[in-house]
Amino acid sequence: MSELRRLRYFLAVAEEQSFTRAAERLHVAQAALSRQVRELERDLGVELLTRSSSTQQVVPTEAGRMLVERGPGLLEAADSLWRGVRGFADGRLGSVSLGYGMSAGYETAPQLLLAMSEEAPGIEVLARVMSFSHIVAGVSAGTLDVGLVRCAQPQEGLELTLLRLERQGVVISREHPLAGGDSVAPADLDGVKLLLHARDHNPGHYDLLMRVCSEAGAEPEFLLRGQDFDASYTPVSSGAAVTIVGESGRVGLPAGLVWLPLEPAVLVEVHLITRGKQHSPAIDRLVRVAEETSRQHGWLQR
Repeated sequence: MSELRRLRYFLAVAEEQSFTRAAERLHVAQAALSRQVRELERDLGVELLTRSSSTQQVVPTEAGRMLVERGPGLLEAADSLWRGVRGFADGRLGSVSLGYGMSAGYETAPQLLLAMSEEAPGIEVLARVMSFSHIVAGVSAGTLDVGLVRCAQPQEGLELTLLRLERQGVVISREHPLAGGDSVAPADLDGVKLLLHARDHNPGHYDLLMRVCSEAGAEPEFLLRGQDFDASYTPVSSGAAVTIVGESGRVGLPAGLVWLPLEPAVLVEVHLITRGKQHSPAIDRLVRVAEETSRQHGWLQR
C-alpha cells in the first residue's frame, strides 16, 4: 500500500513537473511529498526525477518515464482490485447456496431469485430444489448457506426469518363433488382421499394439516405421495384424491383442476433459515432482499 501511495505521489509530481504544484493538488505538505518520492527512488535503487535548482522544475529520468507510462495502469488495476475485494465486505459480491422445497418453487423462490438478480447482481445464488430434511441438515452443517422452507421448527443454532404467510387451499378435479363452491371447509374433507407427504418429509407441515382436520372433526383417508415432483397431480386429476397446496400453487395448474381456498383460512409460515447470527455479507444481503421482496408482495399481510 505504501508503494502505491508513493507511486501516486511520483506521478503527480511528474505530471505537474513541480513539487509545489503536486503538493497543492494532493493536499499534502511539500516536505512529506518530497520524502515519499525519495523513499520510492531508494526502494527502486534508481533516480526517477531530474531536479533543476535554477527553475525548480523536475522532469522524469528514463526510468521515471517508464513509471509515467505504466504506472497509471498499475494504479487503476490496484484500485479495481481493492473495490472488488471491498465488494465482498459490503455484500455487493459473493456467492450464496440456497436450497428450497418444491412448494416454494411456484412463486416464493422465483420472486426472491429475480429480486437478487436485480438488487444484487454481483452475488451468485446457487439455488436448487431439495427436500425439507436435507435443507435443514445442510444449513445446520454449514454445507448450505440458506434454506427456504415452510413450517420450519425452532432449532438450536438456526435463525428463522418469516417471509410469508401463505393461504392454503385444495387442488381438486373440476368434476369432484367438492368443486362446486368457492371454497372448501376442512370438515368437508371427512372421508375424502387426501394426498400428502409422509410426516418425515416435513413434520411441521404434516402436523399442521392433521391438526386442521382434527379440529374440524374430519377424518380423511390419507394417501401418501413421494417427494418426486408431480406436475400433473396424477391422483388428483383422475378424481381419486384431493391435495392441499399453497395459494402460489394455483398458477399453472393442469387443465381440469382448480384451487379452492380452505375456509376458515389456513395459513402456512414460510421461512428463510440460516445458521447462527453471524453470516457472510452476501448472506446478509440475501436476507435483506428477501425481507424487502416480502414487503413489496405483501406476503405477511393477512
